Amino acid sequence: MALKQYNPTSAGRRHQTGYSFEEITKSRPEKSLIMAVKQQAGRNNEGKLTVRHRGGGARKVIRIIDFKRDKIGVPGKVAAIEYDPHRSARIALIFYIDGEKRYMLATQGLKVGETIMAGPDAELKPGNALPLKAMPSGTLIHNLEMEPGRGGKLVRSAGASAQLMAKEGDYAMVRLPSGEVRRIRIECYATVGVIGNEEHQTVSIGKAGRRRNMGWRSAVRGSAMTPRDHPHGGGEGRTPIGMPGPKTPWGKPALGYKTRDKSKASNKLIVKRRR
Repeated sequence: MALKQYNPTSAGRRHQTGYSFEEITKSRPEKSLIMAVKQQAGRNNEGKLTVRHRGGGARKVIRIIDFKRDKIGVPGKVAAIEYDPHRSARIALIFYIDGEKRYMLATQGLKVGETIMAGPDAELKPGNALPLKAMPSGTLIHNLEMEPGRGGKLVRSAGASAQLMAKEGDYAMVRLPSGEVRRIRIECYATVGVIGNEEHQTVSIGKAGRRRNMGWRSAVRGSAMTPRDHPHGGGEGRTPIGMPGPKTPWGKPALGYKTRDKSKASNKLIVKRRR
């Protein structure tokens, strides 16, 4: 994938970059694999704001992605590479020989017309899904399950990949993109290869309006607010935080405060922390 530069017709355009979309082969999604969803602007089913700075944006539909890869032993052909507005990665439309159509995350180098398959007997090539016990050590993988049969939960963004380090008994050692090393059961499935659209991290948004089109509203600094609106607010001119540690708008500790539950069951499966 290549990035495109814009002519500097305005200050926002000067350093703005975007996708060339040269790898996209189909512009409209498959009708049987989309689902309309009402935008909630960061609110839950009670109408309470649970995610700040969301709202507006271009209307978009959800593509139903096959994260489970549970069509074992059924080969499928890549019919198209498509854009998905809900994720950084590209998606591939797969036509299986039994007539079913599904979307999957597009692996780096995956081309239209190639054949993919899932199962313990599948060939070890990018795009195929296999259980960890059927892969050799050192394999680069993505869309990794945390529990057998629950579908891929880890390593699903553009350009990401994990590495299978070793296998010991019923568990495999996997190094995640964050640097964390975790034990995962060898029955869990993962897809071979690196996720495509690897230049996603280098795209420069360029201007605030483009961010609004993505559904993100502006975030105001707490120090620019009044004391009644934020713990950091108030004072004459620019003032430091002036309290033991930074706070959220609701007075809770922020910026480095650990919120992970120490009794989380999966803690014992972490061999090496990312920090």
